[in-house]
Amino acid sequence: MKDDFQSYSFGRNGSITPVATRNRVLRNTYWLLALSMIPSVLGAWLGVSTGFSLLNATSPGLSFILFMAIAFGFMFAIERFKNSGIGVALLLGFTFFMGLMLSRLLSFVLGFSNGASLIMLAFGGTSVIFTVMASIATVSKRDFSGLSKWLFMGVIVLILASIANIWLKLPALMITVSVMATVIFSAYMLFDVQRVVNGGETNYIRAALAIYLDIYNVFANLLMLLGIFGGNRN
Repeated sequence: MKDDFQSYSFGRNGSITPVATRNRVLRNTYWLLALSMIPSVLGAWLGVSTGFSLLNATSPGLSFILFMAIAFGFMFAIERFKNSGIGVALLLGFTFFMGLMLSRLLSFVLGFSNGASLIMLAFGGTSVIFTVMASIATVSKRDFSGLSKWLFMGVIVLILASIANIWLKLPALMITVSVMATVIFSAYMLFDVQRVVNGGETNYIRAALAIYLDIYNVFANLLMLLGIFGGNRN
């Protein structure tokens, strides 16, 4: 019986979780993560088809504030109902919303003659990064929980830089932010998957949300960089 348990310390709360439970959480997380991609694609398709843009007629600053309010509202509600089917429905609604938010970038990239190829390249690159990070998180004996505070600080810097660039509009800063975001959220994939593998996260809805956000941010920033450096105008 003792072989089925291991003690891990993540953040303030260490956990002792049966191996079978950890495997079930990981399996359910991956299934829900795969399912969440469907409303994301539908939202992106709808956004591109209709030319959707959040508060397009207002200032970029107000648009950003509204986006953050809606996104954090969804995340708060998902956390509130993470132990019920309502949490799954809210997660799928959130991923649909995030797909809508991605449509502006997709429309920009599709304006290039090689836009479709760039999107597929970003998708492939994101898939490779996730596969590598998830594999390392699964097989590595190293504890990556110490990355948490550094990654969180990196996200704060990214948010502040993104807000500043709404008004500064500096191409170099935008590129720097995209590169940093790609690296930070790739590392977050490693951290978030290992939390599930090692029993630090026992709720598959919350785990799927965290990993979805990692994948979303890596894809969006890879696509931005590919559009900047590899886009061909007609």
